[in-house]
Amino acid sequence: MNHFKQILKYATPYKRFAILNIISNILYALFGTLSFVSLIPMLSVLLGETKPVHQKPIWEGITRIKPYLENYLNYFVTNQTEINGEMYVLTAMVCLVIFMFLMKNLFGYLAMYFITFLRNGVLKDLRNNLYKKVVTLPISFFSEKRKGDIIARATSDVLEIQHSFLSILELIVREPLTILFTIIIMFSTSMELTIFVFLFIPISGFLISKIGKSLKRHSDNVQKEQGNFLSIIEETLGGLKIIKSFTAEHLFTNKFKASTTRFFKFSNTLLNRQNLASPTSEFLGICVIAILLWYGGKMVFIDKTLDASAFLVYMGLAYNILTPAKAISKASYSVKKGNAAAERVLEILNTSSPLEDHKDATSKDSFDAEIHIDNISFKYEDEYVLKNFSLKVPKGSSVALVGQSGSGKSTIANLVTRFYDVNKGAIKIDGTNIKNLKKSSLRQLIGLVTQDSILFNDTIKNNLLVGNEQATDEQIIDALKIANAWEFIKDLPNGIDTNIGDSGNKLSGGQKQRISIARAVLKNPPIMLLDEATSALDTESEKLVQAALENMMKNRTSIVIAHRLSTIQKSDSIIVMQKGQIVEQGTHLELINKNGVYHKLVNMQSFD
Repeated sequence: MNHFKQILKYATPYKRFAILNIISNILYALFGTLSFVSLIPMLSVLLGETKPVHQKPIWEGITRIKPYLENYLNYFVTNQTEINGEMYVLTAMVCLVIFMFLMKNLFGYLAMYFITFLRNGVLKDLRNNLYKKVVTLPISFFSEKRKGDIIARATSDVLEIQHSFLSILELIVREPLTILFTIIIMFSTSMELTIFVFLFIPISGFLISKIGKSLKRHSDNVQKEQGNFLSIIEETLGGLKIIKSFTAEHLFTNKFKASTTRFFKFSNTLLNRQNLASPTSEFLGICVIAILLWYGGKMVFIDKTLDASAFLVYMGLAYNILTPAKAISKASYSVKKGNAAAERVLEILNTSSPLEDHKDATSKDSFDAEIHIDNISFKYEDEYVLKNFSLKVPKGSSVALVGQSGSGKSTIANLVTRFYDVNKGAIKIDGTNIKNLKKSSLRQLIGLVTQDSILFNDTIKNNLLVGNEQATDEQIIDALKIANAWEFIKDLPNGIDTNIGDSGNKLSGGQKQRISIARAVLKNPPIMLLDEATSALDTESEKLVQAALENMMKNRTSIVIAHRLSTIQKSDSIIVMQKGQIVEQGTHLELINKNGVYHKLVNMQSFD
């Protein structure tokens, strides 16, 4: 129930719809019960059970309401029959029945109408909060989670919450009140018969509850497996070129089939248990009705303690309890099923980020002196990838980080942008530890261009506006010119309004990278981080991108992580790294003359 309480918090903004729903449900339950009661006078007229009463009855208080209503009904029927005839009375009774059922269904519709806004509102807010949480959680969180599993939580799991947890909101007032009002009328009709019926209800409830105990576990298996096969789809779409080139279609098809087969088995088990709820409750209900027919028939025909019309309506009332009772038992199964979905959704919503801004974190609008990486050590898991690393990057200078793969170069970029926090030491900008800065403020100072050109399925313009939402078309074009991208964009059918496809796949690698550079230029930050921005390009594209990078780095502080050493010869300082530590430091010429690690790296690469 703790999960249910947390989900209900999302209903607070829609409480007016909840109040209107409750009012409508109360009236639905009331008219639902009265609609059956209204059958008594009609049946009395049809069966000729109406006793002649010529004097209008006198009200004697609430304790005598039943005989008062019976006598008043008999008085009305007697009086109207004498004046207008039996068909008039029968027509009036039929109209009363129609009116009661009309009101019942009208308020039933209104209850559903109001709850729709609440359910869909909670669904919307849950998804919005889930998405907001996903984009604020640290990158380390997603290295442990499959993307498909996250997608499953935001789609099918949230939908399951709507269908299961929130369906209770429809039942929480309507069904219990329908049962309550019906029981009151049943007791007033025949206390003896009602007590007899109630002896069998606990037995039915016990049998129904036994079925639903394992639903949460089975539901959890279904949702986890759904996240699994969504992950396979996501990975397949992302790696389609590799799958096709290695003719590995059958491997991934078999992997997907194995997942959907497990999903098939889990779903069958879950749905079969869930489907058992309705027929079981109905069968047990019919058993109670059968016993009722036997005992009630005895009261009508042998004991003569109950009128036939009252007994017929009593039977209808008894059956009227079955529908809400079935709905409640079904809802209890839904809660168990929804509990698993809520647990998965709330796991993300309740996850606290280790990179949250401190309550006293400050903003910084300018970069004035230097970046100081002060004796830091860092590990992703167990082994340190950076050990006692220190570096100063003065304002306006260009510092390059080189070394073999795994030496810790890209980790520096991850730490300066605070995608991860250092384990030891500190990174300072103008003397302020970046942990004491708001993340948004820190990242506004930094432009990032990565090896993989991360673009979105949108227009070139909208991809660049990620860097600066307020930029004009002229500013966008200027940024594209600096990045050497305007030369090919101006020839596109729709210019900057051309859609570049999923991940920018309508463009070449060099074109994508130049758009990424233009995005960083448009942001116009004082610090640039270039993480192997040219390593995935051919020679011709590399020259164009390198020229764009040099244009971009003018009058800016830059940290360049380089694989191709030809791209960093003009850097003010080159840092050579091995196993997370600095082994050499100096300009290109100084390091060449040292004839050390850098010299060997240069000799291993061919220059144009």
